[in-house]
Amino acid sequence: MLRQLIRLTGHVPAAGPGALAVAVYADHEDHLVDAKESGFEGVACVDDTARLLDLMCDVWARSKEPWAERWAKGLLEFVLWMQEPDGRWINFVFDWDGGRNTAGITSETGENFWHARALAGVSHAWLTFGDERAHDALMRGLDHAVTKPAPSDVRVLHMEVARRLIADAGKRTLLPAVRHWAAEVVAARDGDILMNSPDERGTPHLWAHLQEGVLAEAGELLGDPTLVAAAAASADALWSPIVASGFDRPSVTPYDVACGVYCLDRLARVTGDTHWEALSADARAWFDGRNPAGVPVYDRERGRVADGLDEGRVSGNSGAEANIVGAEALFDGVVATAATFRDELVAQFPETD
Repeated sequence: MLRQLIRLTGHVPAAGPGALAVAVYADHEDHLVDAKESGFEGVACVDDTARLLDLMCDVWARSKEPWAERWAKGLLEFVLWMQEPDGRWINFVFDWDGGRNTAGITSETGENFWHARALAGVSHAWLTFGDERAHDALMRGLDHAVTKPAPSDVRVLHMEVARRLIADAGKRTLLPAVRHWAAEVVAARDGDILMNSPDERGTPHLWAHLQEGVLAEAGELLGDPTLVAAAAASADALWSPIVASGFDRPSVTPYDVACGVYCLDRLARVTGDTHWEALSADARAWFDGRNPAGVPVYDRERGRVADGLDEGRVSGNSGAEANIVGAEALFDGVVATAATFRDELVAQFPETD
């Protein structure tokens, strides 16, 4: 998956001499494709670039490879450059010259996914590399998360950032916010199942559905077993049957599956219950063919994850999100196999000093 993410990574000179962003989409021949789902959006965005930054901080922490550090720091330059003076983030650039999309509905500033994911990226970069510019960006942006409303699927990203800052940087002043946000997440449910927003009912969309995992870790952090119990009840009602079916749905994206892996991994760790560990392993196996189509979504030979399964057909496209979340779900294997193409990584991210 790192090989595909290399193919998708490009330079944005306007953001700085070493600035990097990741292209949103690529077709079956790995030609880059512009984002046009809500009108013309652009070629690369903070949403995906910050997620790749988050991933590369983990890759560097595990491997200590200089190429991973250079890749992460290049991505950080782009994310920092896309922050507005008020602390919020613009999402898309129209082109690789760096023309910023300030008015598109998937790009304008607000309390949205790209703001939350930018917070995750800069917080991780600060904790990993000690870059004070990342800390300053985090503090400017975090105020919006603390003071503004957000639906549960965005709020849990805020909670994960806050948990990281409390656990790894001792910022315990965020504990009241985590407690308040956890109560919001628990309140937004239909029966046992945690919803993505207060007005959602039935089976929630799985894309970005991280509630069970984040809530379980919040319960551990706050010493509140009722939060862990709520997370487990929701996972049993939502994820257990979906994973057992091999994600038997008309359309499934890698992010749908990776969210299940994320939640089940964290429930397994917090509770020590091997039931969740087994379910997580079954969910991961979706990438290698444990799905209704019986075909791999992760092409290990080409090093790319397809954008999803639609009516049993594997997409030929392979964009940023699919490969980032696939790498997160299969992280141990990603780090282990990086050594087999290390020369390519070093050549792509050479020493610049």
